[in-house]
Amino acid sequence: MKMIINGKTRDASDGKTIDVINPATGAVVDTVPAATEADIKEAVSCAVAAQKIWAEVPVSEKVEILYRFLALVEKNKEDLAHTLSQETGKPITEARAEIGNIPISFKAFSERAKHLYGETIPAGMEAGQDKNFLIVQREPLGVVACVIPFNFPCDLFDQKVAPALLSGNAAIVKPSTDNPLTLCKLTALLVEAGVTDGAIEIVTGRGSSVGNWLCGNKDVHLITLTGSTEVGIQTAKTAAEHLTHVALELGGNDAFIVLEDGNVDLAVEELIWGRMYNTGQVCCASKRFIIHESRVAEFTEKAIKRISQLKQGMPSDESTQIGCLISEKAAIEVEKQINLTVDQGGKIVLGGNRKGAFIEPTVISNVPKTADVAIDMEIFGPVVPIISFQTVEEAIAIANSSKFGLCGCVFTENMKLAAKVCNALECGGTVVNGASFFRSFEMPFGGYKYSGIGTEGVLSTFNEMTRTKTIVLKNIL
Repeated sequence: MKMIINGKTRDASDGKTIDVINPATGAVVDTVPAATEADIKEAVSCAVAAQKIWAEVPVSEKVEILYRFLALVEKNKEDLAHTLSQETGKPITEARAEIGNIPISFKAFSERAKHLYGETIPAGMEAGQDKNFLIVQREPLGVVACVIPFNFPCDLFDQKVAPALLSGNAAIVKPSTDNPLTLCKLTALLVEAGVTDGAIEIVTGRGSSVGNWLCGNKDVHLITLTGSTEVGIQTAKTAAEHLTHVALELGGNDAFIVLEDGNVDLAVEELIWGRMYNTGQVCCASKRFIIHESRVAEFTEKAIKRISQLKQGMPSDESTQIGCLISEKAAIEVEKQINLTVDQGGKIVLGGNRKGAFIEPTVISNVPKTADVAIDMEIFGPVVPIISFQTVEEAIAIANSSKFGLCGCVFTENMKLAAKVCNALECGGTVVNGASFFRSFEMPFGGYKYSGIGTEGVLSTFNEMTRTKTIVLKNIL
């Protein structure tokens, strides 16, 4: 598969490629270009020129183009789902669901874009301003670098590319090197639908080279990145050299709190959704299970029983519920984290084994609140570390001990206690009686502390992707 620069498919200027591997089988799915620095400079230059043309397209016409894109997605949805499953190791049923989110998100952003009205400040609202009339409007930033991770590439393509284009920006997509193929196909469909050549582009290659060249280019005006905290911090440093805007959605180590009166059966069902989906590779997955000491035994027993019912298998199998991790390297890292947690006092009561890129769903009991996983070690896999507590205050303290603050949740029948916990948690989103893995396209999504800067969602992304201009009609009255 090829990059798309200025509306045309392109190889790397030096012809070098990178293999895209199916993590479940080890087979090569396809190759993508390993872009050179010259390729990136050309892509940005073309985007700068195209953005000026695209910005002049009325919003109503932009929306029509994106709806043509959605028709193409519908026509190709099964091919897109199979591509996503093969390159990611995502169960085919989950891949179809992710492709199914594309129309939900693009339609929502389109409707919002059609109703982003400006504001006026009438004369006389301030002393001495009785003859002046002020108009406030939003304008595009320019070129947006959309840096997208491997775990939900299409969902995050939706969150970044749709509002970028609807705002009148040009968008350059930088997908994960592990699974860029589906996003290459989606970008091609946007070009086919009629987005101005150069206003939507995709460049491929290692983040350490291609990502740095793209984010360090002075003609990139916004970097919207979802990824690790380490990469986010480095990106912010790079952006600071040119005062480039950044929107960063980074790591998380979400607390899943079950209070003494919590519904354990409900909590266990939410655990399945909130920790096992996408084989645990979710930024806002519940990752620390903080359970009242009186309910730990019941929760652990029921969690083991329920998780054991899940079928782990090849992602292409229609009955598979849990696939593999994005790579064997990722699985080896999770295996090390499991072993470290055991060394620090935890006890494996389910799973714990690895085969290639496959990690068994794992439950670790008796995890001390001083263990790495109870604080800052984010495990990106299907692992359930269980930590006990005695009081509500202790549960909140354990949850807030992490440098991360993406999301969190609490299970209780007492809504006063629920409100207390939700208000006390130092994170960007909280859920009552549900797992922290909750993200609608409408809501603003983002974290506190080391979990990021800014928010994404229909309610807030347009503010991140535009700048404010005031036009003063002086002495007009």
